[in-house]
Amino acid sequence: MTTAAVSTDHPRGPFANQWIQLIAGVICMAAIANYQYGWTFFVPAMQDANGWSVASIQWAFTSFLTLEVWLVPIEGPLVDKYGPRLMIFLGGIIAAIGWVINAHAPSVQVLWAGNAVAGVGAGLVYGTCISNATKWFGARRGLAAGLTSMGFGAGAALTVVPILAMIKSSGYGSTFQTFGIAQGIIIVIASFFFVMPPKTLAAAPKVTGLLQGTHDYTVPETLRSPVFWTMFLMFVLVAAGGLTAVASLATIAKDFYVDQSPVTIFIWTQVALAWTAQLNNIVNGATRPILGALSDRIGRENTMFFAFLIEGIGIFALWHFGRTPIAFVLLSGVVFFAWGEIYSIFPATCRDHFGQRNQTTNYGLLYQAKWVASFAVPLSAVLVGITHSWELVLTITAVMNIAAAIVAIAVLKPLRIWDVRRQQATMSNAPAR
Repeated sequence: MTTAAVSTDHPRGPFANQWIQLIAGVICMAAIANYQYGWTFFVPAMQDANGWSVASIQWAFTSFLTLEVWLVPIEGPLVDKYGPRLMIFLGGIIAAIGWVINAHAPSVQVLWAGNAVAGVGAGLVYGTCISNATKWFGARRGLAAGLTSMGFGAGAALTVVPILAMIKSSGYGSTFQTFGIAQGIIIVIASFFFVMPPKTLAAAPKVTGLLQGTHDYTVPETLRSPVFWTMFLMFVLVAAGGLTAVASLATIAKDFYVDQSPVTIFIWTQVALAWTAQLNNIVNGATRPILGALSDRIGRENTMFFAFLIEGIGIFALWHFGRTPIAFVLLSGVVFFAWGEIYSIFPATCRDHFGQRNQTTNYGLLYQAKWVASFAVPLSAVLVGITHSWELVLTITAVMNIAAAIVAIAVLKPLRIWDVRRQQATMSNAPAR
């Protein structure tokens, strides 16, 4: 166990404040949220307009995630060297170009390319903002990463109704272009508020209950660590189900015959798909800082166990009980409650264990698990095409989440304790200089 952290080389300037950096990061993350969470609304429209199969369209989602994730470790050293401002500025422009390409794609192959370009831009913004948050905050880095990723999880909730309305009135092409350009402008403006984070953090008197490493891991050391690969496996197991739900939400609702059914919650009535999307984005976003802050208090692995177990149970329940509009809306909210937690607790755990100096690159390597998990999206579409049912897909993803919950407590936690003690013993035995 170790202490909270404060900067030893705090940057100067009007924006060199951890809360300003956090707010700027949340704004940027909200602006790129639709590239992932808004995608599901475009899929049925593209299928109807072009006759493309759902499976072929969803390969565009995989191409987005591939480029979003692949380049983060390469971008990491550039962010660490030049700071976040330039990377986020470029990311906003590139992401906007990607959706403009999607707007005019004459074939599904061009759609794949456009989404890949959008992935490059979104990855620049996402990886930079998350790592920037964990570098500015010490003992509350779970909360900081959670608030930042909340923008990514909940940002799309603000635009669900406008996107659905515009797709219906003007077509998916105009919607891609309008929102792509608008989102890019927001990111570019916000990029000017970012400054270089502290390079090191020193111990402060306040003791926390978090398990903290004592060594700044280099990239080769990180890749040799069993802690890293255990976290990587868990990330894949949880992200596979979450990404499948995100990308296939509209299709699942349609196959369950509930997508256009009216649902009234309190005094507000709208179709089940719109309710589901809004509720899911809000819940998915809100639980990231909540569970991130909880992990700051009770430990990362304990929070993972709780969240992943709920996720697995929620997926089982969605299949068995989600055939009425109101049940589908509420149970899909349970599904989205826990899976987004990986985007707050995993970067915080990465910083806890592997140190400050190479955090952007080390988390970028861990973030590759999202790319591996992205293949579950088109493969799930293939499985549904073969079985003509979501039962097998949802059962597999539920089991994967429950397995990740068990690994968090039974494997990751004792492994991290052993490794931190090993680091501390190495430091105590090192000769004085």
